Amino acid sequence: MTEELRAALEPLLPYRFVRPEHLVLAVTHRSLSPELPNNETLEFLGDAVLGLAMSDLLMRRFPDAREGDLSKRRAALVNAGVLARKARAIDLGRWLRLGKGEEKTGGRDKESILAAGYEAVLGAIYLDGGYEAARGVVEAQFGVEAADEMAAGQEDWKTRLQELCQRRWRETPVYVLVEESGPDHAKRFVSELAVRGELRGRGVGHSKKAAEQAAAREALTALAALGET
Repeated sequence: MTEELRAALEPLLPYRFVRPEHLVLAVTHRSLSPELPNNETLEFLGDAVLGLAMSDLLMRRFPDAREGDLSKRRAALVNAGVLARKARAIDLGRWLRLGKGEEKTGGRDKESILAAGYEAVLGAIYLDGGYEAARGVVEAQFGVEAADEMAAGQEDWKTRLQELCQRRWRETPVYVLVEESGPDHAKRFVSELAVRGELRGRGVGHSKKAAEQAAAREALTALAALGET
């Protein structure tokens, strides 16, 4: 099981374990057996490592951002839903060592178990290779989304467009997701928006929020060119 586990997960992180027992422990849920070590301590460690590495990533990439913006974006990137999605992207659920009860009740796809398992893997990487190894994995896994989050947060184009539309026409822009492609860890979204029934903007991003912000920015530029701002 250990070699199969390594072959499946290491290329996707990417990280190669020096001591593969760290990885095995990271995928061992407490439900497997009360007598066996489980991943709860690694989850605790991974949570702290992720917080530090994400802070480091955001500060390096956006040195001029305000503390409040950095905190908000970090929180948006490390919530349970995002971590569960990251876990699904590397098919972590398949490799979790669960007890029969959790197995029967769909534990392999439970958000809380997947998010905890993902944090445990980060904790295992920290134990195995140190902070720089863990930071490198966080950057590989979250770098694109971090850029999207910060770009969206720097200027709220959606709010500006909505205020304009309400002021001029008493209408709200309509956003439509027209395309979603790519693997879970590198999704590509395309959104279009209409104002008063007319297509005014099209945006691309690695999250729906980022795509909508890009579409709103394009719409504002187009409306400004028509003298309608």
